[in-house]
Amino acid sequence: MYNYLGMKKAALLVFIFSMLVSLGQAQNYKLRTVVVYSFTRYIVWPEAYNTGDFEIKVLGDSPFVEELKVMAQSKKVGDRPIKVSKINNLTELRKCHILIIPASKSSELSAVLQAVEGQPVLVVTEEPGLGAKGSDINFIDRDGKLAFELNQNSINNKRKLKVSTELTRLAILI
Repeated sequence: MYNYLGMKKAALLVFIFSMLVSLGQAQNYKLRTVVVYSFTRYIVWPEAYNTGDFEIKVLGDSPFVEELKVMAQSKKVGDRPIKVSKINNLTELRKCHILIIPASKSSELSAVLQAVEGQPVLVVTEEPGLGAKGSDINFIDRDGKLAFELNQNSINNKRKLKVSTELTRLAILI
């Protein structure tokens, strides 16, 4: 039974990502939002982070905020509602599961990484080269298609998050 469900989930993930890769455009935030939501199904947070709302924060202005809010109206992470909020600066950062740093705030990556040091917060960026600089997941445009880099060292060792093998197979590993 487990293998069947695992294969079914893997097939669904492969379908979603292949669809996104074939349809993706660099600035299509609806697609990026679907991918971010998919991450919630293939990444495991520590037990202490499995109660209450599933919180996604976006640093600064980005089309991500509205798209994520629309998605959150109809989706949940398990049985938990998704709460999306914009923060203007790092002093507003509180407990969250995913922190998105839009391209316009890429210069703040170093400060963000210091602020979330040792916390199980998935840091998602969207500018070439940020995966190698410590982002956990980084959206990139690869040959005109949406793709993502996964920094295994950061996500496993610094954030203490567990990533499914299905997700690592679809990522560009750093």
